[in-house]
Amino acid sequence: MEDPRVKLALPEEPIQLRAATRALIEDSPKEGIRLVNAGFPMADFLWKEWGAQLEGMGMDRAKFLHVTRGYAGEIRLWVMGERPWEHCISGLSGRILRRLPRQNWEQEEPTLAGCAEAHR
Repeated sequence: MEDPRVKLALPEEPIQLRAATRALIEDSPKEGIRLVNAGFPMADFLWKEWGAQLEGMGMDRAKFLHVTRGYAGEIRLWVMGERPWEHCISGLSGRILRRLPRQNWEQEEPTLAGCAEAHR
């Protein structure tokens, strides 16, 4: 679970970036999808928006890129107009927050062992 106190500001939809990426996929599907799977266009765009905040919470650019690449299918659906921006960006933001180092959480999630101890 993500820390409910931590939020990433959701940026405005980058309409021109979306249009350029869609045109690339339509003109050269194999290359366009390869680039989306590699993190284009979202990784650079969102690192500019969130990078400083994420670094302060313990996530470096390499980890961010890994998470963004794992969301490539949803990003491609947004690029092609099959997912609204709000759905895509809020889903990616939640995925990123869930992968922050645990030291950023106020309290640890209870474990089964901890629950057993509490009920003795």
